[in-house]
Amino acid sequence: MHRRSVLALVLFAALALAAAAQADGGGPGTGATVGWDGAIAPGGKIRYVAVPAGSSTAVQAISTSDGRVVRFGSLLGAFGIPMLTQNGDTGGVSADGKTLVLAELAQGGPTLRTVSHFVVFNPNRLDLPDELFLPGDLAFDAISPHGKTIYLIQHMTSQDLSRYVVRAYDVRHRRLLPGRIADRTQKGWVMQGYALTRMTSDDGRWAYTLYQNPGGYPFIHALDTVRGVAHCIGIPWKGSDQNGLWNVRMTLHDGGKQLAVHWKSGRPFLNVDTSTWRVSAADGSFAWGAVAAGMAAAVALAVLVLLLLRRRRPAMFRFAKPEVAA
Repeated sequence: MHRRSVLALVLFAALALAAAAQADGGGPGTGATVGWDGAIAPGGKIRYVAVPAGSSTAVQAISTSDGRVVRFGSLLGAFGIPMLTQNGDTGGVSADGKTLVLAELAQGGPTLRTVSHFVVFNPNRLDLPDELFLPGDLAFDAISPHGKTIYLIQHMTSQDLSRYVVRAYDVRHRRLLPGRIADRTQKGWVMQGYALTRMTSDDGRWAYTLYQNPGGYPFIHALDTVRGVAHCIGIPWKGSDQNGLWNVRMTLHDGGKQLAVHWKSGRPFLNVDTSTWRVSAADGSFAWGAVAAGMAAAVALAVLVLLLLRRRRPAMFRFAKPEVAA
């Protein structure tokens, strides 16, 4: 049997036995996976899969049409394809198909990592990867269309892995950029939650991630991977139980101008205008039903108070003198 055929059979056997391995369990950055479906390259013709091979990791480029191993490489250590969401969305491949990022597999523990390890391949060769050792507990989040910038989720405290900040790594200059990627229009927005599902624009520029946010509003994190800016879009949700969000998916329409939020069955839920970030119900009506109901209740309460006041003697109100800020 041809040497390449033997190697392919060995790797496929390892692939069949490999289980999904996750790093940073429980946090918004869901770690990395080995085996299974890997990550699809742009165009859908190639699937990249990481497979354990003793003390090394074999990286395979597999044809999606016939399952043939087109090319492969290996590196020392335990690495996997980045997992983006709890629903199993994966990433790590740039939209131009020239960059592949793998993340080191790390077991979750009581403390955060002080250094995070990634490797960056040219997937057309799968040799001589560039290794990144970055300070802090980081997980892969997204990559710009031409692989110039890698976006990472940084855990801030081991006491609450749902709290995080988004950081940017400049690939060309090999440095983690200072500061965080945040919604500058909503400075009070605290980034916390669990990533459930991801939708990326065809050109790879926009990464939309739906977050479950226990104790708060669920939201969609819209990341512009070219400009390095983000916007948080609150999603109306009734009640404190957000488990139903696991059945929500997102799809882009009209050339990326509309983000459709729908149930896994296909039933529509919400629409987001990606030029204004306006949220509306799928039937075109205003989506914030819970807010509208609250406003109606407030109006009814105000009317009741006025009626009660009319039945009583007028009261004299003394207004405090306004303070002038220095």
